[in-house]
Amino acid sequence: MEKLYAQRHSVQDTLEAKFGAIVCESVNAEVRWKNIKECLLDTISDFVGKVEKRARKPWITQEMISKMDGRRKWKNINTEEGKRNYRRLRKELKRTTKKAEKE
Repeated sequence: MEKLYAQRHSVQDTLEAKFGAIVCESVNAEVRWKNIKECLLDTISDFVGKVEKRARKPWITQEMISKMDGRRKWKNINTEEGKRNYRRLRKELKRTTKKAEKE
């Protein structure tokens, strides 16, 4: 937050330029929110950097966290491909977790 506050004028100018460039003819509020959120997060990560998710358990690796995120993406997709990908990622994560717990 301190980094953002120190660079607030440049962050504000960049955000205003990006928000002005967003062309959203869609009436869907979710699409609009996604565009705004992406602009905001991209700008902040450019100026400050991105903080990696920190695991609460010391044996959870960054690879496991990325697999969990991938699995969450496929969880609610009710197509055959979605179910297949979700099952595959769940099994991979389960194997990785058991291996890490043993060590």
